[in-house]
Amino acid sequence: MTPTHAQPLDRAPRTERGRRTQRAILDAAAAEFGEKGFHDSSIVSITIRAGVALGSFYTYFESKEALFKALVADMSGRVRAHVAPALSHHKGSAIDGEGVALRAFLSFAREHKEIYRIIDEAEFVAPEDWRAHYSSTAARILERLHSAYAKGELRVRPQEAHAWAIMGMNVFLGLRFGVMDETADLDAVAAAANGLLHSGLSNDN
Repeated sequence: MTPTHAQPLDRAPRTERGRRTQRAILDAAAAEFGEKGFHDSSIVSITIRAGVALGSFYTYFESKEALFKALVADMSGRVRAHVAPALSHHKGSAIDGEGVALRAFLSFAREHKEIYRIIDEAEFVAPEDWRAHYSSTAARILERLHSAYAKGELRVRPQEAHAWAIMGMNVFLGLRFGVMDETADLDAVAAAANGLLHSGLSNDN
């Protein structure tokens, strides 16, 4: 379970039952916001979907805005948690590792299509969390690229633009082949995109 760091400490669940309740609210919010958007969703509809009492909502979230902010952080954490195991088991080059990370993200996007609407709306509803979501993702990519460069795997010194370019590619590939097309071969998509990184960055050419 991915913790929700956006919640104040005094509202963090203290029991397993509380954690299950909070998780149910977050999952219901993801579905509700994903279907209706932030402004057309309500706390009541979210609690009904979650199967919890209205009072339970206010135990963990002070408002719909607070829930949305927590959800952005939660979904960002869930992406990390989904990609990290794939990367941890990868033994090849860093550039191939980016292909592994992309493949994992594509599967997440296909399973959680609501992430696109939620993150898009976050630009206006929770701009600091929206910025943090993308900045932290790019920072992790850049860190991996710097590590690869130090090992002599890259022929160019990584720049922040490289990390944002990779992230941007991943985001739109997820939109095209995770959300718009449920039948695409995700392995083939990841391999095609990874070929671009090998051509542009790798020292194995």
